[in-house]
Formats: sequence, structure tokens, C-alpha cells
Amino acid sequence: MNKVFKTAILVFGITLFMSNSSFGQSDNRPDRKEPPTFKELLEEMDANEDGKLSEKEVKGPLKKDFAKVDANEDGVITEEELKNAPKPERKERK
Repeated sequence: MNKVFKTAILVFGITLFMSNSSFGQSDNRPDRKEPPTFKELLEEMDANEDGKLSEKEVKGPLKKDFAKVDANEDGVITEEELKNAPKPERKERK
């Protein structure tokens, strides 16, 4: 009886562990969106088609952080400046 009881507890523990780990979050989330490339931003926002993004042309989060991204403060964002831009802070989950 004692051996049967220990085996049952072991099987229950392994089953509980395996079922609990299957509900964990996966690192392979297909819905994870990558940031747009500079080319994609140009296609969407570069109104005068000069290959740069001015503060008047940009919108969304990039407009809010324009001064941080425009490293040389010339009023436009180049591909190099966007590549070297500080990464946005992540929002805290509740």
C-alpha cells in the first residue's frame, strides 16, 4: 500500500507539473509586431519625398520623441539617426 501511495503521489506531481508548464507563455508569439523600417516610414510619411522625415511629416510615437531621435538637431530624421535612436520605454503591465 505504501509503495502504491508513493507512486500515485509521484504520478500526480508529474502530471501537475506538466499541465502547469503547458500554460506558460511562449516566446514564439506570431502577433508580436516589429517596428517599421526606415523605408516603410518614408513610404508612409515622407510627403516631400526628400528621403528624410521632418517634424511636420512624422506622426504617432515618432512625433512625440522627435527631439530624442533627431540627434544633430537639424530638424529632420535620417536613416542613420533612426537606427541609432534610443529604444522606447516599455509600458508597465498591470
